[in-house]
Amino acid sequence: MSLSGVMDVSTFYALFSATCFTLVGLWWNVVQSHPEWLRVPARRRVVGGIYLSFLLPALMGLFAQVGGVEQPGIWRTGFVVVAVVGSASTLRLLSRERAEGGGDDLRWRGLGVAVLYALIAVVGVAPEIADVVNLRPIQAEALLLILLVVLAHSLVWRFMAGEGRSAESR
Repeated sequence: MSLSGVMDVSTFYALFSATCFTLVGLWWNVVQSHPEWLRVPARRRVVGGIYLSFLLPALMGLFAQVGGVEQPGIWRTGFVVVAVVGSASTLRLLSRERAEGGGDDLRWRGLGVAVLYALIAVVGVAPEIADVVNLRPIQAEALLLILLVVLAHSLVWRFMAGEGRSAESR
């Protein structure tokens, strides 16, 4: 923390990345206890989508730590590339879900994720946009990543409480 009581951006990204990588590990522990999820292609895609929902923000956090405020080109490039991968993966998952008659709930959450990835990429390409909300670009990205992880948690909840729950426990 700085003297003003505001968390240092570097500290935030270190904690954020570590937390997201921990969530990746926890998710895989959950998946290992439910091998039936991987036998059905539609469920396997959702399981993989949730995995990416934690892995990709963790990777962006690492890029932010490496580049920091001193070398913004590193984190900006990393954020744009990872956000494009995340957006493309999310849109692909959504199109397959839609073709298979997936629910509106997943579609809205997925669209939210795709929009957040798009905003992350836009701030990476045009960091001056963050000035509109009186933030440094790396701070604006941090807020978008927080929202992305919140949506990832809601996807986990939806999956665990609905689609991923076994028929006997319903």
